[in-house]
Amino acid sequence: MQAILERARSALATGGYDALLARGFDWGVALAVAFATWLALSLLRLVVLARIRRLADRVGVHRAAIVLQTLEKTRSLVLLVVSLYVGSLWLDLPERSAGVLRGIVTVALFTQVALWLIELVDAWLDRFRTVNLAENAAAVTSMAAVGFMLKLFVWVGALLLVLENLGVDITALVAGLGIGGIAVALAVQNILGDLFASLTIVIDKPFVVGDFLVLGDHLGNVERVGLKTTRLRSLSGELLVFSNTDLLGSRIHNYGAMYERRVLFGLGVVYQTSHAMLERIPGMLREAVEAQERVRFDRAHFKQFGPYSLDFEIVYFVLAPDYNLYMDIHQAVQLAIHARFEREGIEFAYPTRTLFLAAPAPDGRPDDESEAGAEAEGATAHARPASRSEGDGDRRTGST
Repeated sequence: MQAILERARSALATGGYDALLARGFDWGVALAVAFATWLALSLLRLVVLARIRRLADRVGVHRAAIVLQTLEKTRSLVLLVVSLYVGSLWLDLPERSAGVLRGIVTVALFTQVALWLIELVDAWLDRFRTVNLAENAAAVTSMAAVGFMLKLFVWVGALLLVLENLGVDITALVAGLGIGGIAVALAVQNILGDLFASLTIVIDKPFVVGDFLVLGDHLGNVERVGLKTTRLRSLSGELLVFSNTDLLGSRIHNYGAMYERRVLFGLGVVYQTSHAMLERIPGMLREAVEAQERVRFDRAHFKQFGPYSLDFEIVYFVLAPDYNLYMDIHQAVQLAIHARFEREGIEFAYPTRTLFLAAPAPDGRPDDESEAGAEAEGATAHARPASRSEGDGDRRTGST
């Protein structure tokens, strides 16, 4: 402190009073400019926030609310640093001091941008959580992991940009991060595969929580979609756990996405049914289907001559995906068909076999055995005279 006072006295003694006064004026102007800049930025922030707040309150646009929530994270300290930097431009500072100020304002600006982006991610996740928490809690859990990855990417990007603007060569750093990232990815590739499969399920939505899935020999309702596994509750009560990668790699039958159910069934009547009655049966089947509610009739036809029945095929649609409703309607249709056939005297066919038995011969043996015996006896009777003729001939030859 004493040295500073001595230098000030020396400057005043050597006629440096005017220079000191000019320098003080420059500092005063710089402080005034910094204060005016800070005041202008603060007022601008207040005005913008007030306008966006009125817009969000008036129309209820969630995008305006997200922008408002993001801009409210503007830090006053960042505004102060920017204001001081603008004021310093009016001063003739040494290069080293100017470089330090540029570094400080660079860090402040990139930090503020990173804070805005982080708040934007948080606002988007809050919106997603509010809309989907009741219906798809598993998706909310997965999107939380997505939010963490996005925040990590924002901070890493901000750090690299700050280092680059401060004159640090980040090429080797980026290369090192790339090699390290490859090593980490190879070590946890299965986990990363399941993670990205989880994101695919959340974004593409091949199924959601509550859907009924059939996967090969397994079936059940989706209870939870996690970061690595998806859990299904089977009809018998046990919990089925599938890896997300394996799940997306298999063929999924999603009955939860069904909006109507196609029903195809057949029946057969006996061959003794008359031609006139066969022509009437398709109309009877149609009436039985159309008598039910929430159905759409498609067709009913005499399909084929079966091995033991005359076969008919019926197709209709249940206009709802609920399985219990389908079974109630199908039961009502079949009962109506049975009642109508009973009134009309139409008999349902079932597997039968008719055996035709021949009447027995008078001697008690079946006809086929009697005929075989008669043929054998005839053959013997014819053979004996022939042998006798040959013997007589021999004897005649010998006597001669």
